Amino acid sequence: MYDYEIPIELRWLSRWVLAVRLLAAAAPAVAAEPMSDAGYRADVERWRAARDVRLRAPDGWLALVGLTWLKPGENRFGGARDNDVPLPGSVPSHAGTFVVEGRAVKLVLEPGVALTMNGAPAKAGPFHTDGAGAPDVLASGTVTWQVIERGDRLGVRVKDSASPARRAFAGSRWYPIDPAFRVVARLVPHASATKIVVPDAAGGRQTLESSGTLELTLAGKPVRLDPVLDGDDPADQMIVFRDLTSGRETYGGGRFVRALRQADGTFVVDFNRAYFPPCAFTPYATCPLPPEQNRLKLAVPAGQKTDEATK
Repeated sequence: MYDYEIPIELRWLSRWVLAVRLLAAAAPAVAAEPMSDAGYRADVERWRAARDVRLRAPDGWLALVGLTWLKPGENRFGGARDNDVPLPGSVPSHAGTFVVEGRAVKLVLEPGVALTMNGAPAKAGPFHTDGAGAPDVLASGTVTWQVIERGDRLGVRVKDSASPARRAFAGSRWYPIDPAFRVVARLVPHASATKIVVPDAAGGRQTLESSGTLELTLAGKPVRLDPVLDGDDPADQMIVFRDLTSGRETYGGGRFVRALRQADGTFVVDFNRAYFPPCAFTPYATCPLPPEQNRLKLAVPAGQKTDEATK
């Protein structure tokens, strides 16, 4: 997933080689093999319901309440407003300090402050960011926080399972399911490993890895989209795109949709499952914005659509 946001690990060369080998036999783009209509619609509805469950989860995107970028040296954190990293008021006023040295982060705790880290009593020492796999997570009551890496920046991401957004969420809105927007694509590998640099919703820039270009037919028109690798599985890629509904009927920052490799080497892209990125729900996400080549000159009235909370 992305913030997309499970962060993209840029082990790019080995993954690109693997992707090219796996996709070399990709077939031309054709219409998607039809499923049983009732079975297909039920499957999409289940997927949409599960998406809302993930959003509502205690640690889901609706729980995100803060993001503060760290500076080199000492960064005090706690519930008081005079901290470098202000946390919700339920956290002890001055709980500790993150000490940043290059890309390394060290945790220092204030005497007498009881926090947990990864479910156990917190201890001072090296603090793992999400750039090296599973991050360390501090907690106090309903509040959790961790350190994320985005490009050349380190930031503290804060979640609160008691957030107003989580309590108020009434569910996502979707276009009616239309099987015509479930299409098959052929991936044309890039001649060499390719990185795409895009701006993100937090004012930074992210470097994403793309193994090729997907060629497909959408609404009767030929379309080319560059997916990016999301995690270590080249069979499951992500497309970040805009279309003529963006900013009108759908979120203005674009949408995400998965491209899933099939047994014959083609990819299925089901726009009925196109969904809003985390930045549609919170100003504290770091979602990548669509690259220029993924800004479509046609409307895609499928997938998630705007409601009052995401205009």
